[in-house]
Amino acid sequence: MKHIIFYDAQCPFCFYVKKTFRKFDWLDQIKWVSVQETEKEGLYPYLKGRETLEEIHMLTKQGEIKQGFYTIRRMLLALPLFSVIGILLYLPGAAKVGSPLYRWFSDHRHEWFGRYDIPRYA
Repeated sequence: MKHIIFYDAQCPFCFYVKKTFRKFDWLDQIKWVSVQETEKEGLYPYLKGRETLEEIHMLTKQGEIKQGFYTIRRMLLALPLFSVIGILLYLPGAAKVGSPLYRWFSDHRHEWFGRYDIPRYA
């Protein structure tokens, strides 16, 4: 069983985050699925009604749904090279700063990085 991370394949920043972090998934802990694929296939009913294009989402191995900052924090724990950063993001107060910071960045990513007309999956 793997963590499943749902990303926006039309967002250049999201695409390169996925591409970069896949290189550090040495233990093969994460499966990346584009939000565009989930909308077509209907295989992920637990995402229904969630703002999957607004924030990155994750289904953990334990069956929990995470989104935004909480996805990033959990993802970093799964990657050995970044696990210390993930641990630090669990310190008291980290979510109070990290969550709004993530949301602000996510709200502006298309202004800064644009948007692909066609989703990129590779």
